[in-house]
Amino acid sequence: MTLADLIHGASSQITGFISSGENLSRLLSMGVIPGASARVLRTAPLGDPMQVNIEGTLLSIRKADAQQIQVELV
Repeated sequence: MTLADLIHGASSQITGFISSGENLSRLLSMGVIPGASARVLRTAPLGDPMQVNIEGTLLSIRKADAQQIQVELV
């Protein structure tokens, strides 16, 4: 399951990433790391971006990036 697949408010834990590269470096620098807790708070009306709570930090993440972040429900 990916972060983009989560229902709003569901608690999850980041388990890894589907791809690597420049986007992965940017996500890691924002604190999106394996083992971190993640919860989707809301999505923009057109579906992009998504507001996500990662370990207490609010982030806006593009849906394309959220589809690259693997999570499991907690």
